[in-house]
Amino acid sequence: QLNMNSAPTFINFPAKGKPKRGDTYELQVRGFAAEQLARWVADRTDVNIRVIRPPNYAGPLMLGLLLAVIGGLVYLRGSNLDFLYNKTGWAFAALCFVLAMTSGQMWNHIRGPPYAHKNPHTGQVNYIHGSSQAQFVAETHIVLLFNGGVTLGMVLLHEAATSDMDVGKRKIMCIAGIGLVVVFFSWLLSVFKSKYHGYPYRYVF
Repeated sequence: QLNMNSAPTFINFPAKGKPKRGDTYELQVRGFAAEQLARWVADRTDVNIRVIRPPNYAGPLMLGLLLAVIGGLVYLRGSNLDFLYNKTGWAFAALCFVLAMTSGQMWNHIRGPPYAHKNPHTGQVNYIHGSSQAQFVAETHIVLLFNGGVTLGMVLLHEAATSDMDVGKRKIMCIAGIGLVVVFFSWLLSVFKSKYHGYPYRYVF
């Protein structure tokens, strides 16, 4: 009767008449931000809710730390700036950025989801959201770790095939690389399967 597509959903019931389309606020579509929800309440009911957040110093601190590290490297290396042409360093930095973006960090920044969910009745904490339309912050960290494990396994396999080390070390790297890919890719598929119910495929476990 209410034409609800997802839960939880906020619905404003006006004093006269039935709720219109604008009287429905779907969290999965419009986000979890308190400011946006307060603005919607004010538009529909003329009740102003003041949202007060403590200042977030994480961004400036991270920027300051990054600048301090760069400044320290330049100071220590002096006039020798050959490290700026290090392909391995740039590849590692680019890989970290890619892993952060593919894990859903930008979605967290836009939607502002909670870190995890604790069931008030059982006390159980869920780190993986049960829907494919949302995610927790902890979930992105888990996915980042799994993607990083798969990537590290692929790097070890590549090094085992192309490096000039002795055969024994290359065999160890090959076995470690295969193990990392198998384990972390299996966990990644299991997370995907828990969010997309009915997904028929799995790998190892």
